[in-house]
Amino acid sequence: MNLSQEQWWENFQQDENAVILDVRTEEEFEEIAIPNSLNIDIYKGQGFLDEINKLDKDKKYYVYCKAGGRSNQACLLMNQLGFESTYNLLGGISDWTGPVVTE
Repeated sequence: MNLSQEQWWENFQQDENAVILDVRTEEEFEEIAIPNSLNIDIYKGQGFLDEINKLDKDKKYYVYCKAGGRSNQACLLMNQLGFESTYNLLGGISDWTGPVVTE
């Protein structure tokens, strides 16, 4: 499900069962990230799927990337793997105005 920044952040903060997932590369993640994000690079292909499969499918995942494309793809893949609650951040971190961690 695609959510605006406001909906995404508000829903995350109200959800005790939530995980923020950053699907960008490690280099991108090190430059700037949303606090307490888990980083699993979607470009790793099978490696990405292997890591995703280790996650708790009962949790809700708030997924982001740079502009929203990779995270949308990640949500679709996760749904196919049995994750019921994935939320894509529209516009990605490029449009993000919430809290960030930088190197």
